[in-house]
Amino acid sequence: MIIPMAKVRILGPRERIDDALAALQDFGLVHLGDATGVPGLAPGPVDPRQARRDRQVRRAVEDLTEALRLLGAPSRALPPSAPGTIDLRQVVRFARRIVTRARALEARRIGLAEERRELERYHDFLAAIRPALERLASSPRLTSYAVVIPAASRDSLGKLTEALKAEAGAEFATASRELAGGDLAVLLVLPKTFAEQLESRLAEARVPEIPVPAEYVGKPLAEAAPSMLARLDAIPAEVAAVDRERRALGDTSRRDLALFRAALQDCLSSMEARRRAGVTARAFAMEGWLPFARTGDLRAMLRERIGETAVVEELAREAWAAEDAPVVLNNPRFFRPFESIVRMLPLPVYGTIDPTPFVGVFFPLFFGMIMGDIGYGIVLAALGLWLHRRSKPGSIWRIAAEIAGPCAAFAIVFGALYGEFLGDLGRRFGLHALWFDREESIMAALAVAAGIGAVHIVLGIAIGAASSWRFHRRQAIGRGASGVMVVFVIVALLAALDFLPGRLFTPAVVVMLIAFPVLIAAEGFLAPLELLATLGNVLSYTRIMALGTASVMLAVVANRMVGAVGSTVVGVLFALLFHLVNFAIGLFSPSIHAMRLHFVEFFGKFYSPGGRRYEPFGHWHPTPGA
Repeated sequence: MIIPMAKVRILGPRERIDDALAALQDFGLVHLGDATGVPGLAPGPVDPRQARRDRQVRRAVEDLTEALRLLGAPSRALPPSAPGTIDLRQVVRFARRIVTRARALEARRIGLAEERRELERYHDFLAAIRPALERLASSPRLTSYAVVIPAASRDSLGKLTEALKAEAGAEFATASRELAGGDLAVLLVLPKTFAEQLESRLAEARVPEIPVPAEYVGKPLAEAAPSMLARLDAIPAEVAAVDRERRALGDTSRRDLALFRAALQDCLSSMEARRRAGVTARAFAMEGWLPFARTGDLRAMLRERIGETAVVEELAREAWAAEDAPVVLNNPRFFRPFESIVRMLPLPVYGTIDPTPFVGVFFPLFFGMIMGDIGYGIVLAALGLWLHRRSKPGSIWRIAAEIAGPCAAFAIVFGALYGEFLGDLGRRFGLHALWFDREESIMAALAVAAGIGAVHIVLGIAIGAASSWRFHRRQAIGRGASGVMVVFVIVALLAALDFLPGRLFTPAVVVMLIAFPVLIAAEGFLAPLELLATLGNVLSYTRIMALGTASVMLAVVANRMVGAVGSTVVGVLFALLFHLVNFAIGLFSPSIHAMRLHFVEFFGKFYSPGGRRYEPFGHWHPTPGA
């Protein structure tokens, strides 16, 4: 249901506006509106000093948020700190100092990680040629070059080495190692007297030297290689030192950062609320909404905090539009998880119908009708129980687990009615359908799906007519006539097809003839087209039969895999794989189509989206991950 809201106007002496705002922030239930447009009230004057303070607070919040991001959020929730208990200049300096240090540590850590990635590109090659380079150090006549042969040009290596060996003689040698990506790193050893010829040959062959980091450019490879390997070994210790310093900084400042950020966020909220207040020369006025049942608590709180000078005036319902009122959904414990499905659409407008209880009944019903298997239902129940135990309250996984429970129950119930346990496996052990067999009675499944669709559609039309009766009676009459037409069209069709007694056909036609002119008078000459569209909506529910039949057929195929393969073990494995795939399809397909039947067919008859989210003025609390 949508909680009844009251719109209130809070009046008081202008010099007590800050006290009133502090009280309302502690109360935390009033969704503030804009009172500056009320006749006789004007926005408060813009104080340059306050504007400067506003900018300082925003910058400090940004610094504190970044520092917490770099250092890690607190491991547990912290109590809010009152905005008036902090020195803004001190907080600004503290935030700037911490974020500067945190940025420097983060930059240092990123730099070390990049340096490590760059050096690791050469590690295998340098480690392989290190012995050769050490031997070169004792031979002043020899020099070395490290070059890269692209993967596409590896065939040219043989020609290049043969040409160099012919020029340099027996003292020429090579060593190679394949790099990631297929390129080939090659070490060329030759007398120093042939260095110029080597560079000329490499340029002609378009073979580049291995690019070393900037700090090693110009050094002989025999000197650079050991330095690079030693540096690579030293980087992890430096990273660990940076991490220790960052943890120490976080341990000493994280709590203050979080408390200061909460306090400054409260300051920002209070500043925004102040801008929404209207003032006169001597008084202030604020407007807002809160749950109707809490208006007495608001009066008592303001009387205690400010005294009799503050007055709470409740505005009459006719003085404000439903579209402006914030919406709060509040449902019994069983239906509350299904609010997450309703919230996939914009909230309903205040004063209309909250569809959550209907979703809470029909969504698991449709899901169970489609899945309709005792074995799959038991697996889904076990999965939901596991998720419930592993998830945190309020998380998306906990909500999914709480929705899975009734869905699994309906799947088990319909599985018993259809006589299905992992498809036809239960029948091999004596399980029989209590209602009908979906594998054989396709027409019965089609009739049941269409019947439940008719009930769902007519219910939606009835809800729409009831919700329109107060303000749009002609529309309500039209919707009511449309619902009556749908019911008796179905009755006439079933009587004509002998699913119902034939004597019902004539009364059904008479009722339709009476309701038809009422429908035209209430909704115009396009009403018959809308009536046909509504009947088409009923036929959309036959997807319940189609999806359910497809599911049971896949399960039957999975069971027959056991005997279709020579090896029993292989057959069982294939059967389990098919059942696993079918179960996965059975989780997503019924969910998607059940939501579609609600969003398109059912909600289209009464749902009025566009409600405002209830955002009461209160103390700031970080969202998960903030």
